[in-house]
This record gives sequence, C-alpha cells and structure tokens, in this order.
Amino acid sequence: MGDVDRVTVIVLDGVGVGALPDAATYGDEGSDSVGNTSRAVGGLSLPNLGRLGLGNLTDIVGVPPERNALGAYGRMAEVSAGKDSTTGHWELTGVVSWNPLPTYPDGFPKELIEEYERRIGRETLGNVAISGTVIIDQLGGEHVRTGSPIVYTSADSVFQVAAHEEIIPLDELYRICTIAREMLTGEHAVGRVIARPFVGQPGSFTRTENRRDFSLLPPEPTLLDGLVEAGHEVIGVGKVDDLFAKQGLTVCHHTVDNMVAAAKVIDLLGGDQKGMILANLIEFDMLFGHRNNPQGYAAALEAFDARLPGIMDAMGPGDVLIIVADHGNDPTTPSTDHSREHVPLLVYGHSVRGGVNLGTRQSFADVGATIAELLRIEPLRHGASFAGEILKTL
Repeated sequence: MGDVDRVTVIVLDGVGVGALPDAATYGDEGSDSVGNTSRAVGGLSLPNLGRLGLGNLTDIVGVPPERNALGAYGRMAEVSAGKDSTTGHWELTGVVSWNPLPTYPDGFPKELIEEYERRIGRETLGNVAISGTVIIDQLGGEHVRTGSPIVYTSADSVFQVAAHEEIIPLDELYRICTIAREMLTGEHAVGRVIARPFVGQPGSFTRTENRRDFSLLPPEPTLLDGLVEAGHEVIGVGKVDDLFAKQGLTVCHHTVDNMVAAAKVIDLLGGDQKGMILANLIEFDMLFGHRNNPQGYAAALEAFDARLPGIMDAMGPGDVLIIVADHGNDPTTPSTDHSREHVPLLVYGHSVRGGVNLGTRQSFADVGATIAELLRIEPLRHGASFAGEILKTL
C-alpha cells in the first residue's frame, strides 16, 4: 500500500444505479437514475465508464456488462437515513447519520419564519415545498415589487432563499442565509441553507451560478479531518466546500460546472500534491434530475465519459481514482427530488487489479475506510475497507 500516495474521488451527484431495498419508504420504488435514463433516451454511449464496469451494476441500454473491467467495480447502499447530498458525502467520508435530517413538506413553522423575518428585517414570501424554478416563476414578480426574499424547501433537508440579484445583492443574500444557518439548529438543524439567486424579468427568470450552500457541520470528524491531521493535502473541487462547510479541506476550487470541475481535476493530477482530491460534479442533479430532463441527464453523462480518458491519462503511478455518487436523482420519475438508490463504485489505478467485483457494499463509508487504509491513517469508526481486494500488491 506504500505505492498509493494520492486518491481522487469524483462524486457524480445524483447518479444512482437502482433502488435500495427501502426505497418504497421514501416514495422511490423503481428508481434507477442511469438505467431508466438509458431507456428513456434510447440508449447511452458511455464506452469509458463501461470499460470500468458501470454496465455491470444495472441494466443500461447501450452499456453492456464488461467481463474484463479495467478496475474494480461494485455498488453501494446508504446506511444513513435520508437521501441528501450532505449526509451522502458525510457517509462517503466515514460519518453515518442514523437519524434523518429534518424536512418540511408543509413548509416551516410559522414561529420560525416570524423569527427569521425579525432577524433579517424583511418579510418573506412562499414558505412552501416546491421546485425552485417553479416558485421563482410564481413569486418572482412579487419579490421584485416588494423586495421580500422567497423562502422555500423541497423533499430534502434544505432551507432555500431565492432573490433577484438586482433586488437583493449577493452579499446581502449570503448574509441573510448566514442568519438562517445560525438559527437552524437543534430540532430544526437542516442539512443545508441554500442561497438561490436569479436574474431576468417576469416570465423569463433564470437562476444564476452564484448559488451558495451553507451546510451543517459534520457531527464528528470525517476522513478529511483525519487526512489533514496526518499532514495530507485535501483539495475540494465543485461544491465540496459547501457540503463540508470547508471543514477538513486545505484548498477549495468552487465550481458548479461539470466540465470546469473535470478540467480542474486533470490540472491537479498534473501537480505533485499528495493526499486526496474530492470533486463533486453537480449538473446531473442540479440541472437535469431535479428538472426531470432525461435528455440533459444523458448528455451530461456522455460529456463526463468523454472527459474520463483525460483524467485517467493524467494519473501517476501512485494515484487511485474512485468514481461514486451521493444518492440518486432519477429524471424519469414523477418526483423532482433525490431518489433512494444504490450508487456506483468504480475504482481504477496503476496499482488496482482489473476485473474485481466488489459486490454490493453495505455502506458508502467503505470508501472512506478504504482511503484511510490506502493513505495509512488511523481507521475510521465506520466502514469496511476493500483495499486488500483491489490492490495488485500488498
């Protein structure tokens, strides 16, 4: 294991590979983000993910099973309660959330909203569980007239605040979201407060890339904290800094664009930093899963697949690449929310044996446990390492 000195984890946000046994409890029976998308669009072209073993994980039109996968492959179940990005990422890094984060299908309690309005000095609009694009269409005009921010939630544990950038400037939007984050503790400790800025005119409002997430701090140290304490670099790419509230990260490269994030990973792999690169590619989830757009979802998968050889070619002898997801977000189902699914586990590197079937792992935390072993830090509380199953030499 001394040959491994850097692990890159790419989280394909919302890319699930089939419903978990308890999916019906969450209203997600039959969800299969990749498989259902492939059927909806008449097939996917994912030759590189296919060579890594993606087609072995679920029935994907256009991506057959691969008998001689380049690396190790499997799928993972989520132990944590819920299906949120925050708890999914925490579990990947060794922290299991036994109790679900609070959700508000009927909106937030009146007294909580009244206290929030008092603290920010503004009345609010909305306070419903709804799609973000729908609510700005419905209430954006009133927001522009009144200056009142739009508060809403979804099936996830989120408190979202939408505002037009010309009515409530970004600094002010981020400030009032910070106030919400400070308030939402205890029984109302939602996973994320999300700033949702938009621009445009009534009838043609569009959200901008200036979204910012204000996440709950992990309840205990993560793999990231352990790596930093051991002297490793831990570099976040994408929205990783938001999901961990920057905790356990030595460097952050924030982006909400898949291709920009992939290019940054390639650039980092060309450097000499040792430790961990953790990248989140959000567009599968944010732009396509939540908007029930299987064509866009398929195109995003194919675009990532086309960039994958560049990532693999940039890897050195001491690099290991792990491709996973944090939950599903099936764009073919009536729901516009995350789906309770298995997620892919694809592992590649010069030191990784090809054709290894890792089966169905019992927890996302197996990823964190494996990285801890590969990079020779203290074992984590949760997860079973598969390092011994994948390495060519021990």
